Amino acid sequence: MTVAGASDIAERYARVRDEVGPGVTVVVATKYVTAEEMSALAEAGVEVVGENRAQDLERKHELYGDAFHWHFIGHLQSNKAKVVNRLCELVHSVDSDSAARRLTVPALLEVNLSGEGSKSGVAPEEIGAYVSRYPLIRGLMTMPPLAPDPEASRPHFRRLRELAAEHGLPELSMGTSQDYRVAAQEGATLVRVGSTIFAEPRG
Repeated sequence: MTVAGASDIAERYARVRDEVGPGVTVVVATKYVTAEEMSALAEAGVEVVGENRAQDLERKHELYGDAFHWHFIGHLQSNKAKVVNRLCELVHSVDSDSAARRLTVPALLEVNLSGEGSKSGVAPEEIGAYVSRYPLIRGLMTMPPLAPDPEASRPHFRRLRELAAEHGLPELSMGTSQDYRVAAQEGATLVRVGSTIFAEPRG
C-alpha cells in the first residue's frame, strides 16, 4: 500500500476526527505502514497509532518514540506481553487468560458477538469473570462480520455498548475504516482506522 503525503493525511485525519466528535479517540492502524512511512503520520499530526505485531511495534517505536501514543490492536500472544507492557498505553485485544495475566497496562477485552469460529474474542457470558479477575480491563472491543453496508455493524456495536454498561466499563473500541461513523453513533470511545487516513488513491 502506498502512503499518501502528510498534507493529505492531515486533511483526512481532521475530517475523521470531526465526524466522530471530540469524545472519540481516533487510533490510526499502522499495520501496512512501513517504519519509514510513519514520518508522514507524525508530520500530519496523528496522535495515536495502533500496531498489530510486537516486532513492528518495537521497530517503529525505536524510530519515533514519543511522536505518538502507542496502542496494541492485534492478537496478543502471551510471550509478546513484555514488549507491549513496555511500549504501549492500551491493549485493545485481550482474549485469553494467558495474555491478560501478563499485562501491566490497561486493556480492553475482545468480545466475539457474531459467534463466528474464525473470530477471536471471548463469549459475552465470559465478560464478568474476566473483569473480576483482571482489574486492568477498562472496556470492550469487537470486530463485526465484514459487510458492504456499514449499517450491518450497528446491532453488534449497540450490543457491545449494552454489555459494557452492564459491567461498568467506560471504554468501547469499535469501528474501522468502513463503519467508524456508525460506531461513533453507537457510543465508541475509540475507533481504529487505517486506509481511510493514509492510503494513496489508486489510478
